[in-house]
Amino acid sequence: MKKDIQIPKVEGVYIAVVFEYNDVYKTNDWNAYIINDKEVDLDMVLIVTSGYNEQKITSTFRKKIDALPKKSYAKIELMPEALFVLNNTFKVSFFEGNKMFDKTFLFRKNTINSKALQNIPLMEAKGVLVK
Repeated sequence: MKKDIQIPKVEGVYIAVVFEYNDVYKTNDWNAYIINDKEVDLDMVLIVTSGYNEQKITSTFRKKIDALPKKSYAKIELMPEALFVLNNTFKVSFFEGNKMFDKTFLFRKNTINSKALQNIPLMEAKGVLVK
């Protein structure tokens, strides 16, 4: 029954939007990353991203990562600054052992900016973090 379904709480997994230098194009870019700060590997990580506000909704972007090792991170996507005026969601599902976990991370509109930069766990970079 419905009362028997247990949804485990996601801890130790974060989404960060990091401001970093792109050596190829010689530009400063904003990139979204998923961070696994757990002591276990994550399997079959599925990420669905989109942006929205009252008048606009972006296309949906999907990414699959077969395995995300413990204490590591992976790039999800480049984020143009035009998206920062929207609410940006990252719906993340993954397996840890035999259990499936699911969480939606939300960057509210205008919260991704240079004034909100902080140190990002596991990365030697500054960015905006959602736990």
